Amino acid sequence: MNTLIQKYNVPGPRYTSYPTVPYWDSSTFSKQKWIESFKTSLQESNTSEGISLYIHLPFCESLCTFCACHKHITKRHNIEEDYIKTVLKEWSLYLDLIDEKPIIKEIHLGGGTPTFFSAENLSLLINGLLQNSIKHPNHEFSFEGHPNNTSKQHLQTLFNLGFTRVSFGVQDYDEKVQKAINRIQPYENVKKVTEWAREIGYTSISHDLVFGLPFQTKENIIYTINKTRELKPDRISYYSYAHVPWVKGVGQRGFNEKDLPIDEDKRTLYEIGKKLFDEFGYVEIGMDHFALKTDSLFTATQQKTLHRNFMGYTANKTQLMIGLGMSAISDSWYGFAQNVKTVKEYQKLINQGEIPVFRGHILTQEDLIVRKHILNIMCNFSTSWESQHNNFLHLNKSLQLLSEMKDDNLLQIKNNQLTVHKKAKPFVRNICMAFDVRLQQQKPDTQLFSMTI
Repeated sequence: MNTLIQKYNVPGPRYTSYPTVPYWDSSTFSKQKWIESFKTSLQESNTSEGISLYIHLPFCESLCTFCACHKHITKRHNIEEDYIKTVLKEWSLYLDLIDEKPIIKEIHLGGGTPTFFSAENLSLLINGLLQNSIKHPNHEFSFEGHPNNTSKQHLQTLFNLGFTRVSFGVQDYDEKVQKAINRIQPYENVKKVTEWAREIGYTSISHDLVFGLPFQTKENIIYTINKTRELKPDRISYYSYAHVPWVKGVGQRGFNEKDLPIDEDKRTLYEIGKKLFDEFGYVEIGMDHFALKTDSLFTATQQKTLHRNFMGYTANKTQLMIGLGMSAISDSWYGFAQNVKTVKEYQKLINQGEIPVFRGHILTQEDLIVRKHILNIMCNFSTSWESQHNNFLHLNKSLQLLSEMKDDNLLQIKNNQLTVHKKAKPFVRNICMAFDVRLQQQKPDTQLFSMTI
């Protein structure tokens, strides 16, 4: 395994979309084309599936130096209400484009720190979104909570509005690691909010852990996971720390590269976590995710309905996902669109009555086929091309690129089907890269992505 890690540990995308953002073609994109794809997708899927809303709430009181999200650091809470009013204005701009009421199946509040906002303002936001919409009977609403500032009122208010899922960012319980990433967070805080959520009635509680952080060792990973076991969250996200300071700048320079576990040491941290999760009754779901057999992610895996988008893995697929807020990304299946990346510009465009999209991509027929293959691999660890409709011109080249991985017994290609072997799950990003036509046609001049392992 160590030899394979050395061979395949290369920069690569995480594939929350295809094409990946660096390969979006701006020359064929326009705001009008995005609006047309939004309308088409809504007409095709609103009644049958409903839609998803991702709301980006970008404010944080302090900077965590491991974070690669788009955020706005401030301690001024008087900005909350104006920002929420702006998000609701953006939603109204979309509503003005359509005749039917959207059926909302998913809402996810991401950040930033959603619990930077008061419970009252979050209630204002959700009620505003639902005012001219229909709540899907099988809706799943979720939010990201910071254990240090999530109050019982936050949890109760959102639960009363239909939220049943919450994820708490834990990262690591070791004090030295926490200090290095500027995320001081006692176990007692995580325990308190987890127990509150369970007491209130949340049906899925997730803890986010990260491996590969500065100063992490085998001992403190074991300690962190054992402490996590005591609280027994329904899901665990076990992310590889993506060290990309060339993309995110000084925010990820709070420590030196020599402080980071790399290559075999980093992979060992993952293997330790994977082994412990298995012992504790968690099943590996897709990439980076583990769930108890009572959780909807496990059920979706068994039923082959697992889906992946910019929010990560989800048990509820919707064709259309609208991103609201600064830097939020929308997905109509036929196109992607991203909002402007600063609060000031975002609010300016909304107040001018403009949908604040600044870049995006309209998918070609080949993009749609490749996207489906990559989704199949990321969610089900297999894909097939049994009909001509599922084929694409570069398929033979993709299979040739996978020949070495096949020789390494990481996958099987037989009867027009690719199956990823269990031991190859750590290399799933590498397998997807072979199908990534745009990546193969134009290798980046500089390193754009984090290491795959």
